[in-house]
Amino acid sequence: MSARILIIEDEQKIARFVELELTHEGYETEKAFDGRAGLELALRGDFDLVLLDVMLPGLSGLEVLRRLRNESSVPVIMVTARDAVMDKVSGLDMGANDYITKPFAIEELLARIRAVLRQTEQHSPAHMAALRCGALCLDPARHTVAYGDTPVNLTYKEFLLLQTLMENRDIVLSRDTLLERVWGYDYLGETNVVDVYIRYLRQKLDDVFDVKLIHTVRGVGYVIKGDET
Repeated sequence: MSARILIIEDEQKIARFVELELTHEGYETEKAFDGRAGLELALRGDFDLVLLDVMLPGLSGLEVLRRLRNESSVPVIMVTARDAVMDKVSGLDMGANDYITKPFAIEELLARIRAVLRQTEQHSPAHMAALRCGALCLDPARHTVAYGDTPVNLTYKEFLLLQTLMENRDIVLSRDTLLERVWGYDYLGETNVVDVYIRYLRQKLDDVFDVKLIHTVRGVGYVIKGDET
């Protein structure tokens, strides 16, 4: 079955162009031209991915993303004409899976879509079993993380990175392996993204709970250990 993609884009010529290209690639598509209509469709429809423009009438793309993440973990690629670092950081921190800046080559957009869909498929919980590492518990089915009785709020990418580490507890994973499994083969962003997100996880886990779960193996990569030492 082909993936279903929702395009939320107020510039109708761009939306139509993307729709034609995606249809040619075998995807099923639907369009919305403002934030409120897009959010309604995203929450109501059974979509595999959402292409979400930042600058939208009604509700901004970031507000659509914020509300969407309250109820859904559907993959989202932000599409924006703005190249400011904070716009990208805000989108990623609010749960976007990736971003692409206008003007973009359609080949790059297609590559990012393939990467996000592949990453989502890789991390779909086959048995819905909770993962445990000491007092840390990650529930893929409910998409929740807790340390003891304390909930831990993670962004979508942070969750996937932690899930990958916990699925391979006590096994050292290289940066390339983590980049491949969490961001996908076609990831086109910064090469130090793994180190950045490891730092985010440590700030929310190791620093907050005064433990040492995530270890660096110099020259090799990262590992999560259950003994918290």
